[in-house]
Amino acid sequence: MTELTMQEYIDQAEKDLLHTYNRYQIVLDKGEGVHLYDIEGKEYLDFVAGISVFALGYGNKEYNDALKNQIDKVIHTSNYYYNVPAIEAARALKKYSGMDRVFFTNSGAEAIEGAIKTARKYGYTRDGHTDHEIIAMNHSFHGRTMGALSVTGNPHYREAFEPGIGNIKFADYNDLESVKKLVNDKTIAIILETVQGEGGLTPASEEFLKGIREICDEKDILMILDEIQCGMGRTGYPFAFMKYGVKPDVLTVAKALGCGVPIGAFTMTEKVGQASLVAGDHGTTYGGNPLCCAAAAKVLEIMERDDIPSKARETGEYLWAKLDEVMNEFDAIKEHRGSGLMQGLLFDRPVSAIINSALKKGLILINAGADIIRFVPPLVIEKSDVDTMIGILKEAISENV
Repeated sequence: MTELTMQEYIDQAEKDLLHTYNRYQIVLDKGEGVHLYDIEGKEYLDFVAGISVFALGYGNKEYNDALKNQIDKVIHTSNYYYNVPAIEAARALKKYSGMDRVFFTNSGAEAIEGAIKTARKYGYTRDGHTDHEIIAMNHSFHGRTMGALSVTGNPHYREAFEPGIGNIKFADYNDLESVKKLVNDKTIAIILETVQGEGGLTPASEEFLKGIREICDEKDILMILDEIQCGMGRTGYPFAFMKYGVKPDVLTVAKALGCGVPIGAFTMTEKVGQASLVAGDHGTTYGGNPLCCAAAAKVLEIMERDDIPSKARETGEYLWAKLDEVMNEFDAIKEHRGSGLMQGLLFDRPVSAIINSALKKGLILINAGADIIRFVPPLVIEKSDVDTMIGILKEAISENV
């Protein structure tokens, strides 16, 4: 294709791509640090990071070199053979998460699918039954594939695709009694996000998370934590559950694990690993390939060596204070939620106009639902970048409320 104007590229995309996204009207070309640039050279401060993906920012030389070096070796081999990057990435992820067994996937949704299958197989191994139930949370989001959709607690996402996988019940997030009412002899797993993302940037309360852990311990139920968005340092800890002093039986990871390369994982304790999936139960063609695992291994190395979570926690505290100031300035803002560098402002109206105004001014933001602006920048963001963002945000809000 010859070089086109921005609008010509957009028009071409609308002819060729399935319209499942209402995309913002820019064509991005490259990134550097915490900034993105469109094909006309305009600079944007990025407070989305590919939806919590590009934790290390753009153009990290160490990360890029790891990928380039692996490309020159081998990109794919299949899981019929071992490869060094997958072994190194699995060991690093085990150390970083405190889990014992790792299965690499291509995405977060596939990690959720694997977690669901793990729970079902764990129950089948235990008692030979196939009618086990899983408790999920209202307002949760776990992905778009059929299994992940089935445990996503937003009827709007599910209604056109019902019936789902079945035997799923929904409790209210941060309401332990609502969970207890659903637990019975068939319950095999409770799945939740440690911090709800699409559902409104809401962290689990300590009482809620510890209460679920107690229920699971008492009744041999698996606690599945989805940290696809809130994990990998985003809340100021390697994984968000570490703040609470609990540990899941199954943990799902993706997004920042590859910092742009498509890789996810579901991990589990040794106990679960020994009593669930065995050879032939699950598989993937691309999952765990050398290229993606080279990326993940390098990301985990940098995250631990440079203590990226601590930086996220410090900058997150600064962002929190600044967003509080914004909330106090505008009556249209009703609530400030989140943790670390995963925060949101709840408005009394749709936020699309504000986000579009900010985009025109060189700031990339994203929503979480119609009325929440979500702030999930690269974890290497500086306080000066927060100040720049706040200035543009105030202008955009002033123009639209």
